[in-house]
Amino acid sequence: MSNEPTTPPSEPPESAPTPTDTLVRRSHTLTTVSGSISYTSESGTVVLRRDELKDGVWQGRKAVAEVAITAYTLDDADPQERPVTFAFNGGPGSSSLWLHMGLLGPRRVEMGDAGDLLPPPYGVVDNAETLLATSDLVFIDPVSTGLSRVLSGEKPKDFHGFTADIESVGEVIRTWVTRENRWLSPKFVAGESYGTTRSAALAQHLQEKLGMYLNGLMLISSVLDFGTANFEHGNDRAHALYLPFYAATAHFHGKHGDRPLREVLDEAEDYASRDYPWVLSRGNRLTEAERAEAVSRLATLTGLTEDYVDRADLRIEHWRFFGELLRERGMTVGRLDSRFIGLAASRIAESMDADPAMDAITGPYSAAFQHYLGTELGVTSEQVFHAISEDVGRDWSFKEFENSAVYVIDRLARAMRQNPHLAVHFAYGYYDGATPYFCAMDDVARLAPALLPRLEHHFYESGHMTYVHQPTRVQQSGDLAEFVRRHSGSGSAL
Repeated sequence: MSNEPTTPPSEPPESAPTPTDTLVRRSHTLTTVSGSISYTSESGTVVLRRDELKDGVWQGRKAVAEVAITAYTLDDADPQERPVTFAFNGGPGSSSLWLHMGLLGPRRVEMGDAGDLLPPPYGVVDNAETLLATSDLVFIDPVSTGLSRVLSGEKPKDFHGFTADIESVGEVIRTWVTRENRWLSPKFVAGESYGTTRSAALAQHLQEKLGMYLNGLMLISSVLDFGTANFEHGNDRAHALYLPFYAATAHFHGKHGDRPLREVLDEAEDYASRDYPWVLSRGNRLTEAERAEAVSRLATLTGLTEDYVDRADLRIEHWRFFGELLRERGMTVGRLDSRFIGLAASRIAESMDADPAMDAITGPYSAAFQHYLGTELGVTSEQVFHAISEDVGRDWSFKEFENSAVYVIDRLARAMRQNPHLAVHFAYGYYDGATPYFCAMDDVARLAPALLPRLEHHFYESGHMTYVHQPTRVQQSGDLAEFVRRHSGSGSAL
């Protein structure tokens, strides 16, 4: 008999715990412009699952990610009559805190505005104009934004792409609607920036793939054709479509004297629609007189010098414009909101080094939301909160549009043809240099005339995050609530 010690039998490895939803439920009351409401919040993460096949054999539904959401539902409301709005921002790579804390949610950040910013720490105050008074709300942070993460063993890049993003966000919506028995509720989707790109494609996906027909889309600072903002490879279309934004910005910063803004915009829109594209198409075939007239007209509209416009060959690129307009003052204007200005890092740099609007907005929103998440919604997490993830933006795949601009106007048109009750609300900011209003209007012009009666357009003297400007926030809140009421079906009791 051997005297060597025996090795105990090995124990089977512990299996990873089954992921589960981690939603925290809280009760609240709020005084809105239409009266007092009682509502319930559920905030945390929900498990995202996908169908798993191996060699054509069904393997079940595999958990792949934890997606952060915050849902607000009115207490004691009839779910078949109560609308619900699913909301997100864009990026790609942005969480939903901007729409959540700036415009739609029951609480909002208090940060001041351009030229009158409050110092840190920032405040969180009641939002008396919240859309919650009219519609339940579900805010979604796509995978790798906010506190949303893939599960161990999964690849984040599998979610960082046009189609994968639509499918994952669509699955979150389908799961929530099913669990909450809301299939017969009026349904809306609200997106901002790239969130409008997602919304247009998502409407088609929800209707065609899941049988979930929507009542309306709310597209805030929309971009449905990326070609409108492409200044590369001789794309003169972008130079023309940005001109009204340049003119609005020049007006705000005193370059048009006491002329009314609308008068300036009318002139810029008319020139951008007709003469300017012709001028750019002529190239070196312009006569000296024609070129001189174009230089003078563009300089007047944009607030730039004739010398600069001439040296730019009549083509004003947006990043250079931000750094050039107030160069003599050593300042740059904002891209997200050109009402904001900041000190230039270099007075001889070709373009600005950072967006002063983004600098002004990021701190207040990030701090306010994380405070609100922990103290009022009851969600505690030591994970880094990604307000905007640059890694996601770098990883993002548009393989579906290889060798062409991202374009979803056809998908929106298909969703509207399929669903004759789908209405679309467009919101534009005159001072938005990320998705300029005239670019977005050019997108809409590609839709068939028969669809136009179901579109509505709202213009505001604000930027990309329209609601940073408080008069706009109040006006826009009312516009959105009215849109939801009008398109929630005849049986709705709001």
